[in-house]
Amino acid sequence: MIRTPPPVAGASRSAGAASTIRHERLRSHRLSAPAPTIAEAARHMLATQAQEFWGGRWAIAARTTGRTTIRDVDAAFDRGEIVRSWTMRGTIHLIPAEDLAWVLSITADRQRRQAAAVHRAEGIDDTELDRAEAAVRAALGGGNRLTRKETFEVLERAGVSTVKQRGYHLLVALSLRGVICQGPVVARESGPTREQYLVLTDDWIVEVATPHDSLAELFARFIQSHGPAGARDFAWWTGLPLGVARSAAEAASARLTLVADEPEPQYVAATAPPRRVASAPEVVALPPFEEYYISYADRTVACAPEFLKAIGPSMNGIVRPIIVARGEIVGVWTHSVAVGRHADDPIPELFTTDASTDAEVAAALDRYRDFITADPRS
Repeated sequence: MIRTPPPVAGASRSAGAASTIRHERLRSHRLSAPAPTIAEAARHMLATQAQEFWGGRWAIAARTTGRTTIRDVDAAFDRGEIVRSWTMRGTIHLIPAEDLAWVLSITADRQRRQAAAVHRAEGIDDTELDRAEAAVRAALGGGNRLTRKETFEVLERAGVSTVKQRGYHLLVALSLRGVICQGPVVARESGPTREQYLVLTDDWIVEVATPHDSLAELFARFIQSHGPAGARDFAWWTGLPLGVARSAAEAASARLTLVADEPEPQYVAATAPPRRVASAPEVVALPPFEEYYISYADRTVACAPEFLKAIGPSMNGIVRPIIVARGEIVGVWTHSVAVGRHADDPIPELFTTDASTDAEVAAALDRYRDFITADPRS
């Protein structure tokens, strides 16, 4: 579930200051300076929210040069360059495979504590998890891969119930233990695949990064991909306590540049982000749970306050796809990846037409449709 962060006291800023922040964030997010490959875009972002599988893939494609298709992103999963797992806040993210272990070394324990009440209600204890882990390791060993349904069948045969939401909570717990992750995609001829195979992380991930100071690395990578931002944003993004976030900022200080002190310290990476690419579109259609919107304690920098409710998070935790014009969120859009509907035209709903033209919005949605309609068999 996505929780709304508390408002930042005194977070008002001038229109000029907000415009400057948006300009810098477009570069940090690689939206105005796309990366040359999917792997590099994912590495730059580190963790990209992706509980909507198609949305996480589009988030990376939108940050990559050229007309990147869903087929291209799926190939990166199949090559083992990227995986998905529950890396932060109990939420699933797309992440470079090499970075999964050290990120979980920081965030997994807090996620486990937050899941403790649910586990007690479901009767999931350490003994049950040990039995589930042994069964899954035996089934996936030697490079095997299983769908979620097949994994549940393995657990049921081992005497571990997966009824109702129990199976889901078991998969999350095993992922937080670092036992499994979601790797190669499950082929689907009728449209974009909606599922990945579960694999053993030890077998699937062949190279593992080992930062000297993982907490400092996490903060520095967050600022690199989301700055200007501060400790409160980092605390929201990771789900870590604010005190830990401030310690992380201090530990990463040599890699940061302070750009503002009010209402709280705001940083960018000491190494400047790439300059805007002239060919990068100024209007983009971005996915649900988009990092450019969701990752900040104060979302009014990119979105006028009166439009926040229309985007979310809603009461059920949904955050809608957004249309961004020159850094400003100007609307939302809808589209279905259901069988037979993924080739339909996405439908925009604009809040304002002051920052974009109909042609720019149409082109942004066309780029997404080119992405999602790529033939998965070609």
